[in-house]
Amino acid sequence: MKDRSTNATDAGNVTKVTKVYDNVAEGIIAVYYPRGSLAGNVLRRHSMQVAEAALAVARRVSGPYPDRSFIRFIREAALLHDIGIFRTSAPEIGCTGPHPYVCHGYLGRKILEEHGMPAHAMVCERHVGAGLTAGDIRDLNLPVPVRDMLPQTLEEEIVCFADCFFSKTPAPGGTRHRPEDVIAMLETYGSEKAERFRRWLDRFGPPP
Repeated sequence: MKDRSTNATDAGNVTKVTKVYDNVAEGIIAVYYPRGSLAGNVLRRHSMQVAEAALAVARRVSGPYPDRSFIRFIREAALLHDIGIFRTSAPEIGCTGPHPYVCHGYLGRKILEEHGMPAHAMVCERHVGAGLTAGDIRDLNLPVPVRDMLPQTLEEEIVCFADCFFSKTPAPGGTRHRPEDVIAMLETYGSEKAERFRRWLDRFGPPP
């Protein structure tokens, strides 16, 4: 991403071009998620919740005049971060694929790489469980490639952080979690995950 400094004209245009960003994401989502399907309803609602939260954080970080490319990437990446869930087995949200749900991150990466979106693809891979290390994957015997899948860029961190606040169940509306609930949940998977979230919470503040 380029320098985030910009001018008032760019800031005023952010709202006007948001629909364009959504159309780009929806063009990809619609390939895999028919409108009216349970999985499609869950994905679209959850992704919009995460996108709105991520944008609120992005604007805090970037100040009153956010760079348009920064905002565009955050919104598109948030809308697309769970694109791979249809290839997993999660019948409660309408997904009937062959893979365990934890695989949806790296599966989403493959999909977006096929669509020529490598940076967005890395958001998919690196958002699961507030990020996974190669050690996590080995220790937990997870059915995913053994490599670090931790958020590395500011954009990846923001989307991953925002995603922590929203579950997809019960479908189709999902649940919004309080920060303390997120921390308690992450603690069950390792104190380092909870600590990572706490650092983000201190840095970004909770989404509105």
